[in-house]
Amino acid sequence: MCGIVGYAGFREATPLLLGGLKTLEYRGYDSAGIAVLGGDGVVRVERSEGKLGNLALKINGTPPPGTFGLGHTRWATHGRPSEENAHPHRDVSGKVVVIHNGIIENFMELKRELQAKGIPFASETDTEVVAQALGAAERENPGTPFADVVRSVLARLRGMYALVLFSADEPGVLYTAKYGPPIVLGKGQGENFVASDPTALLSYTRELIFLEDGDVARVTSDDIEVTDVHGNPLDRPPRHATWDAVSAERGGYAHFMAKEIAEQPTVVVETIGNKISMETGAFSEEAMGVSMALLKDIDRIEIVACGTSWHAGLVAKFFLEGVARVPTEIDYGSEFRYRAPILDGRTLVVGVSQSGETADTVAALQEAKRLGARTVGVVNVPGSAIARLVDGVLATHAGPEIGVASTKAFSTQLVALALFAHYVKAARNGGRLDPAEPFLQSLARLPAAMTKTLALEPEIEKLAARFDDVSDALFLGRGAHYPIALEGRSS
Repeated sequence: MCGIVGYAGFREATPLLLGGLKTLEYRGYDSAGIAVLGGDGVVRVERSEGKLGNLALKINGTPPPGTFGLGHTRWATHGRPSEENAHPHRDVSGKVVVIHNGIIENFMELKRELQAKGIPFASETDTEVVAQALGAAERENPGTPFADVVRSVLARLRGMYALVLFSADEPGVLYTAKYGPPIVLGKGQGENFVASDPTALLSYTRELIFLEDGDVARVTSDDIEVTDVHGNPLDRPPRHATWDAVSAERGGYAHFMAKEIAEQPTVVVETIGNKISMETGAFSEEAMGVSMALLKDIDRIEIVACGTSWHAGLVAKFFLEGVARVPTEIDYGSEFRYRAPILDGRTLVVGVSQSGETADTVAALQEAKRLGARTVGVVNVPGSAIARLVDGVLATHAGPEIGVASTKAFSTQLVALALFAHYVKAARNGGRLDPAEPFLQSLARLPAAMTKTLALEPEIEKLAARFDDVSDALFLGRGAHYPIALEGRSS
């Protein structure tokens, strides 16, 4: 859930970008960076590993000058947290600058193509592939408007993305594109803004444009133009935000549940994070939060959970037995300790809890530890009771879930547990997956597939309304048969 800000206007960009990133720091805290284009046409990029404060200290006293730029705070997906992998990324010329939230599914295909042209890469990220592809296309098509270059590269990307970018050859113009993760534009007087969350903009403007999937925007200090990927103009009028702080947190959605449903693709990306390399199949023990040594000689797994997490555990039993080939049972946390479970040092007990504070699950894990079992927690809250209790913590990174019905928390539990099943398999079979493993390809495609599914909401709503009509007709006794046309077929 990376944080994104962009600015084109008359103010000094650096303090504005840092302020916006501070507002969005909860969205990514393993590295941060800014890029500012000065009046001399030189792009200055500053990046730092760790929290935003490290970046602020690095540029203290020597802020990059200029009234145009972009910034990013990162939660790692491709590539470990490091300054080299921090955004912004540039092409080999240093003129094209890109920041990104999401996953580019076909980044390896594009990377190999660019490497075959002799283009070197400085990072492990999929984002640099976008920067290098843009730079290469710009060099190979001299005289082509950069807007056309951007659209030509976007047409080749598969996956989900929120991109903000610029070329020093077209100073003062930001381009942003959305497919999946959120992008909001702020319209000001002689200045315009880009961000991943409206809360970063409300100090400067309340005239907001929310981009939709497939939108591409060209942003200057004086104008905002929104088109589709083919360049056809789109009407995206600003909405005046009259929100209080809580409404701003809803990000323009009618209620938190709608927002949390829409956030599922993004939080799945965050849950995948940099736990596994799509390029090599190697897991990161640090990112997984569970050492492989803890898993190597286990002979069975017990999952304990309550409520929604228990249902995620039911699915995980299929993952762990089908993928890792480890016998697995699932228990209600409230019942586990009362049935005198038979556990020993070769048993792994996995507690699943969104909050990490579920009392019955905590008690079950305490009993497991008393009996000498190894323990792992799958939780959404670092520092929670379960996280402090267990031998390893697999984090789900769903963020706060305000809605009563679980949506994004459940989705991230399923993804984390699927990853865990393959991690157990890897720990027992040499430490990594085959890069050709179909699971890796499916994992890379999952966020975009979820985005496409959520985009069907208008059609699903129409179908739901028609099924309501059917239910009403049957309830009122107006006939046992009520044919419904689905894509021209009667059912």
